[in-house]
Amino acid sequence: MATVVNIIPTPRLSRFDRIVTDRLLAYATIGMLAFAAAAVARGHAQWGRIPWPVWAHLATLAVALGLTPVMLLRPKATRSHRVLGWTWAAAMLATAGFSFMIRAANDGHLSVIHALSFWVAVQVPWLVSLARRHKVSGHRRAVRGLVLGGLLIAGFFTFPFGRLLGHWLFA
Repeated sequence: MATVVNIIPTPRLSRFDRIVTDRLLAYATIGMLAFAAAAVARGHAQWGRIPWPVWAHLATLAVALGLTPVMLLRPKATRSHRVLGWTWAAAMLATAGFSFMIRAANDGHLSVIHALSFWVAVQVPWLVSLARRHKVSGHRRAVRGLVLGGLLIAGFFTFPFGRLLGHWLFA
C-alpha cells in the first residue's frame, strides 16, 4: 500500500524573484559577515575591554548571518529548513535581546538603532506564525524584510559614526 505524503505546494516564483532577490540577499549577508569578521579580527588588541553583551550580540549575529544564505539558497519546506529556521529565529531574537543591553553609544540610553531590535523582536514570532500556518508568501516577505532591515541595514549602521566595528575595521 502506498503512503500518501501531504506536501504543501509552494507558489511558483518568477525567475527574478527566485534568483535575484534571494541570491542578492544571501550574498549581501555573506558580505556583511565578512566585514564583521574582518573588523573583529582587526580589533583583537581591544577584545579584553569589550563587555560580555557585545560578545553575545556578535556571536548570535554571526549565527544569524551565517545561516541566512543557507536558508535563502537551499530548498524550502524541508525538515532541515525548519530546523535551521528555528535556529535562525532564535539567533535573531537573541541578537535583538542582547542589543538592548548595549547602550555605550548613547550615554546609557537606547539609541535609534534599537528601534530595529524592537522590530525584530516583534517580527520573528510573526514570521514563525506565518510559517506554521503555511502562509508561504507572507513568510517569505517577512523573512526578506528581517534580512534586509534586521541584518543588513542594522549591520550597515554598526560601521560608520565611530561605532565599535567601524572603529576596528577602518582605524
